[in-house]
Amino acid sequence: MTVDLCPVDPASPDALACMQSYFGELDRTFPSGFDPGPIEPADLAEMRAPQGAFVVAYRNGIAVGCVGLRRDGPNLGEVKRLWVSPDARGAGLAAALMTKIEDSARQLDFHTLRLDTNGTLLAALSFYRSRGWSEIDRYNDNPYAEHFFQKTL
Repeated sequence: MTVDLCPVDPASPDALACMQSYFGELDRTFPSGFDPGPIEPADLAEMRAPQGAFVVAYRNGIAVGCVGLRRDGPNLGEVKRLWVSPDARGAGLAAALMTKIEDSARQLDFHTLRLDTNGTLLAALSFYRSRGWSEIDRYNDNPYAEHFFQKTL
């Protein structure tokens, strides 16, 4: 599978389509559903250079994955919206996206990254642990988050 990882504006049509697909999958997966509310311009701006980054994975020109990064304090970033289309899973795309966003974090002089996830996302929990992320105490008020991770770069 040939995949291109491209930095994009998080408000671009492909980025928004990936996030909507991700939200739809979460809504179908979480026992109580998932309602992210409207995608606010301020939220998107946080994942736009020079404060953050957003990457879309393209396979044969079609968006099949994404990941975002936003500043969460001095030298601290938060990874957001890591998602790979179900038909593109199993080929290491999540790892490639995470490597790309970690590289972006280093370029932004982030020394530490954090993220949160839901306990029903067992593959995500295993993925983060396998990539050197450590569980930490709750750091936000996301009502869907049950696990919180941190990684020193």
